[in-house]
Amino acid sequence: MKTSAHQYLSEKGVKPSVQRIAVMDYLLTHKTHPTADEIYNALSDSIPTLSKTTVYNTLKLLAQQNAVLSLDIDEKNTHYDGDTSPHAHFRCTECGMIYDVSINESPDATSLQNKGFKVLDAQIYYKGICPKCNRGN
Repeated sequence: MKTSAHQYLSEKGVKPSVQRIAVMDYLLTHKTHPTADEIYNALSDSIPTLSKTTVYNTLKLLAQQNAVLSLDIDEKNTHYDGDTSPHAHFRCTECGMIYDVSINESPDATSLQNKGFKVLDAQIYYKGICPKCNRGN
C-alpha cells in the first residue's frame, strides 16, 4: 500500500500541515527532481496562502529530517527528490534533466563505517548527455 504524504511526514517526525503535506505529496508523485521554485509554481494556484518562503523552509526541514534528498547536482539550483532510497543521479548537460540511476549499496560508505566514521550522507552524481539528447551524435 502506498504511504500518504501525511503518514510519511509523521513517520519522519515532521508535524503535518496543509503546506508540508502538499510539498511532500508533490515530491512523492513527481519524479522530476524539481527546484523549490518549480514546486511553488505548481502548488501556488491550489494553495493561495502558500509563499515561496514556506516552500523553501519546508524543503529545508524535510531535508534535515531525511524525508527528502537535497541535490546539488546543478550548479545553479538545488533540486529535491522524494525518493530517499540509495540511488545515484545523472544530469544531462544538454537538456538539464535529472534521472535516477540504480546502484548497489556503496562499499565505500561501509568501509568508512567499519573504520569508525559515521556516514550521514552519500550522493553519487553523473553528468553527461542523456540518450534523448545523444541521438544523432
